[in-house]
Amino acid sequence: MGYTFDFGAVFDRAPELFWGSLGTLGLACAGMLLALVIGILGVAVRTSKIAWVRAPIIAFVEVVRNTPFLVQIFFIYFALPLMGIRLNPTITAIIALGINGGAYAIEIIRGGVESISKGQVEAGLALGLHKADVFRLIVLKPALRAIYPSLTSQFVMLTLTTSVCTSIAAYELTSAAQRIESDTFRSFEVYFTVTAIYLVISSLMMGIFALISRSYFNYPTR
Repeated sequence: MGYTFDFGAVFDRAPELFWGSLGTLGLACAGMLLALVIGILGVAVRTSKIAWVRAPIIAFVEVVRNTPFLVQIFFIYFALPLMGIRLNPTITAIIALGINGGAYAIEIIRGGVESISKGQVEAGLALGLHKADVFRLIVLKPALRAIYPSLTSQFVMLTLTTSVCTSIAAYELTSAAQRIESDTFRSFEVYFTVTAIYLVISSLMMGIFALISRSYFNYPTR
């Protein structure tokens, strides 16, 4: 083939990859937090018995889940300035990630909430608990335990989706890799290394999620 592999050019730029990885983790964590907030609030509205209250959430979920994330982030980045709202790429990326992840979180959490027996809710109300406490303690926590694996898998996917944020110049791992590749012309070496880093990040997050599961959801159900 005549191609000589040279990872030295990549290792020389290791600090940039390190800071890019931190940028990816920062976007992912902020996006996950926003997605979780949107998911929980969305489910609270989505489960309303009033049709016109549920309708906007249903429409939001359908629109987000049936359009590409790249289109969503471009829409937010280019549409908001037309309304006089100007955000830097990092904030825009976090909002886009939160909205995208939130739409999926709503449906995942809703499935868990609907698995809770109505008898448990009625028992909580009979004990004099406020509706908010019933939702938080009797409905939400057991529901989160039931859907935790699905929710965390979605969050790992959201972490990998941060690579798309390079399209609006948000600083993260892929954008750092693109800069290094354009300077060194070592495409294979750069993206081979980046692939390995993404695998490490995903494994790290799955390990953290497993620790959280053992710490907060490891209790008997009967």
